[in-house]
Amino acid sequence: MKEKKLGLMSLILMIFTSVYGFNNIPRSYYLMGYAAIPWFVIAGILFFIPFAFMVAEFGSAFREETGGMYSWMEKSVGPKYAFIGTFMWYTSYVLWMVNVSSGIWVPVSNLIFGEDCTANWSFFGSQFLSGSRLLGIMAVVFFIFITYFDSKGIDKISKVTSIGGTAVLAINIMVVVGSIVMIIARHGQLEQPFAGMESLKVPLNVAYQGSPIMILSFIVYALFAYGGIEAVGGLVDKTENPKKNFPKGIIIAAMVIVVGYALLIMLVGSFTNYSEVLGADNITLGNVSYVIMSNFAAAFGKAFGATEATQIVLAHGFARVYALIMLLALMGAMFTLVYSPLKQLIDGTDKELWPGKMGVIEADGMPKNAMWIQCAIVCVMILLVSFGGDTMQQFFVILTAMVNVGMTVPYMFISFAFPKFKRMKGVDRSFEVYKSQKSANFWGYVVTLTLLFANVFAIIQPALDGDIKTTFWSLSGPVIFGLIAWVIYTRYEKKKAAKSKDSVKSVA
Repeated sequence: MKEKKLGLMSLILMIFTSVYGFNNIPRSYYLMGYAAIPWFVIAGILFFIPFAFMVAEFGSAFREETGGMYSWMEKSVGPKYAFIGTFMWYTSYVLWMVNVSSGIWVPVSNLIFGEDCTANWSFFGSQFLSGSRLLGIMAVVFFIFITYFDSKGIDKISKVTSIGGTAVLAINIMVVVGSIVMIIARHGQLEQPFAGMESLKVPLNVAYQGSPIMILSFIVYALFAYGGIEAVGGLVDKTENPKKNFPKGIIIAAMVIVVGYALLIMLVGSFTNYSEVLGADNITLGNVSYVIMSNFAAAFGKAFGATEATQIVLAHGFARVYALIMLLALMGAMFTLVYSPLKQLIDGTDKELWPGKMGVIEADGMPKNAMWIQCAIVCVMILLVSFGGDTMQQFFVILTAMVNVGMTVPYMFISFAFPKFKRMKGVDRSFEVYKSQKSANFWGYVVTLTLLFANVFAIIQPALDGDIKTTFWSLSGPVIFGLIAWVIYTRYEKKKAAKSKDSVKSVA
């Protein structure tokens, strides 16, 4: 039976759902206001579009390989480079798990109380076990629970939680339509006034004003918002008329995503006055989405003359709905990502690479031993960050910074390998966007340098403001995991060398 190919519209939708993340919008508005918009456009031009084309070329040339990005880098540069890059890509998901396990209690609080009360939670009134420390312990229990169910091969739960994905799409439509209706009802008045170029240049967040490095460090948030495009590499072959449709699909999807981010940041300002809604100390990167979505419902009521009491009821009600949707989406992602990247990493590499029984994939397809090792690492990291002695605001800043840096660093390995891939002989070049070696070199290095500078600024900026802890944790993820990957592979090389020496001796 002939495989049904993806049409242009289906391809655009697949790219959109792989990349676009609604949560990036309220967070970006909180960090920069309208001034976030130009950085999304810059990140789209310097990273997203050229990188998507590189991934497409890799995916097309190595379509017979099962190892995904590991195969691309291994064939282009070498197995050690490929292993370190892929291992760092995998560990970015470990950092994501640390973040989500701790942050998942914010939607739980919104669901139960209609607002985020996590900062006030304590264990039977204990001062020691309160705030970020209590969240850390709850996150550890939650992660052990998820690992236990996944190790039993129970991935059925993720099917239920896929409802969350559809519901997030509905939220986007609701915000767009609701905002436009409110703008019309208020005769074009925006809650946060827009002053043209001035608003696009000057961040609303006081912390970012007059700090060029702080503004440049924001690029990592914009780059992170375009993450997930590496998953598109395998779609070239599954597309109708790929030479024509794939580049067209990527450009249209990229434009829709860039415009979508810019438009929604703009619309958040239409119903969110920055100083009135986001000026409080209890707003964190962990709860800002829920604060903005509660405000959306309250502002909608206000635009149509609802009383203050009704606005509060609407805000609490919508916070619960949004929290349920995010909870389902996060649970679904968590159940899948606890085993999926780990399985991909182990599947793509030699079993002898892994110490003990770590490389064993069970009959049900689950890398159970590796999952429990992963669980121990995630739990230790959660406890180290949560017991580091910080406010809730700082706790979520550290977690978000770790994930943003951790997830964008591995992309540098792919973009840096691209010019070398272009020099390879005897490779299937039936799909090409970069026609010359010169263009491959130029864009390969532009993307690598964009990622490098963005991450350097993101890492050093907190230290310049006296926040050594965020800098330490942002840097520690890639450095520690990069070193672990290097040690694992070096140990494997020595093992192989010793084996080949022994076999030569036995032959002699």
